[in-house]
Amino acid sequence: MKNKHAIAVAMTGASGVLYGLRLLECLIKSKIKVYLMISKPAQMVIATETDLELPGRPEEMQIAFAEWYGATAGQLFVFGKEQWTAPLASGSSVPSAMVICPCTSGTLSAIANGASNNLLERAADVVLKEGRKLILVHRETPLSTIHIENMLKLSRMGVTILPANPGFYHRPKNIEGIVDFVVARILDQLEVEHTLIPRWGAEG
Repeated sequence: MKNKHAIAVAMTGASGVLYGLRLLECLIKSKIKVYLMISKPAQMVIATETDLELPGRPEEMQIAFAEWYGATAGQLFVFGKEQWTAPLASGSSVPSAMVICPCTSGTLSAIANGASNNLLERAADVVLKEGRKLILVHRETPLSTIHIENMLKLSRMGVTILPANPGFYHRPKNIEGIVDFVVARILDQLEVEHTLIPRWGAEG
């Protein structure tokens, strides 16, 4: 990756938390500093879609994720939704990029309209205003006209809309293979090296 600043990762309450968790794991294994935010609905989805027993408080989550994924001291920071003293709340400490994975339609709308009602939305607003990379991994279908118009509005601002639409040309043998396809696309956008799936035509 070109610069060494932190990457912000946020998970919201859409189905598909496996994408966000795998992304977090890959970034930590790549020795990248991560600022993490997990909404209350996302915590509920994690409990529904995985076997992880996630603590409720940010400081406890930080310890748990660090142990699960092998983060080094000072590599992973977890922030609560009203933790306004977090670096993410200010343009003077803007991360090099931010990924919301998975991203709900409600979060998409809030960012498109500059709501900034919590730290997650404020962090996205800061990334936008400071001209850094913002990636929204939307996972909902079908899309209404409202969703599409919000995506178009954000795309015109330079936001990367990266729906969680896995391909199958790599012939995934399990759920992990499907998840890795989407996470690989996210890592490509972040310019983070990986070997999650083979490149198209690489064997030709």
